[in-house]
Amino acid sequence: MRYALNHAVLAATQRREQRSSLYAMMPGLLLVALVIGPSLWLAFLSFYANGQPSLEHYQRILDNPSYTSIMLNTLHLSVVVTVIVVLLGYPTTYAITLLPKRGSAVALACVAIPFWTSLLVRTYAWMVILQRNGVLNGWMLDLGLIERPVRMANSFLGTTIGMVHIMLPFFIFPLYAILRSIDPNLVRAAYSLGASPSRAFIDVFLPLSRQGVMAGGLLTFVLCLGFYVTPQLLGGGNVTTISMKIEQNITAYSDWGAASALAVVLIVVVGLILLVSRWLTTRGAAWR
Repeated sequence: MRYALNHAVLAATQRREQRSSLYAMMPGLLLVALVIGPSLWLAFLSFYANGQPSLEHYQRILDNPSYTSIMLNTLHLSVVVTVIVVLLGYPTTYAITLLPKRGSAVALACVAIPFWTSLLVRTYAWMVILQRNGVLNGWMLDLGLIERPVRMANSFLGTTIGMVHIMLPFFIFPLYAILRSIDPNLVRAAYSLGASPSRAFIDVFLPLSRQGVMAGGLLTFVLCLGFYVTPQLLGGGNVTTISMKIEQNITAYSDWGAASALAVVLIVVVGLILLVSRWLTTRGAAWR
């Protein structure tokens, strides 16, 4: 009787473990089906031209100066947006951490408000604000800051402004989590040893927040590399990114191979950036 009971319990335990293993495999299967599988399919298409295995699409990318220009323009735009986001986002996040709990909660809610509105709607709003007869030019003319309307829409400047507005929350939230985790007693200890507030911030607080800055900056930069809607609308045809060229190859030329090759190049660039950032992080940790 006892043997039969133990056998039944063991069998039930094995069935539960099998179900748990199956449930644990589901996220991996979804990742393969929705991310890895389509990516491999795109990579496969990029090595075919006219129904034959070929490196024609990659050769075109290397030989055509326009592709190099688009790649450099995308990297330039992403770097500029990331730098501005870091310069604006760090002091903003630091100020939020100095607020009491209720004040910081309200401030974070204000930061999250743009998430409640569609990216497309926000981009159209910036088109209205930045145009020659828009709100911003009207205010600057009324205040006497400019004599004639400044061209901001349909330009690199307008695209940068729109992308900075969209990317700021993506930088502030991860950085806020890091800044909140820093022990304030470390800064107080620096004060007790005679450090001024600026010296305590530079020598103690800023190095401890470096990981948050790197994580938020890297997230911002990688997301900027794949932007499509904002450069398409605010750039007005004067700003071309890789994602826009991919869309053009598909819709205008129905060339899935060329579009896939550009997508593969973009994925490789992002992967290299992640590897370099990981190497710099581990190297910095080893130095410490």
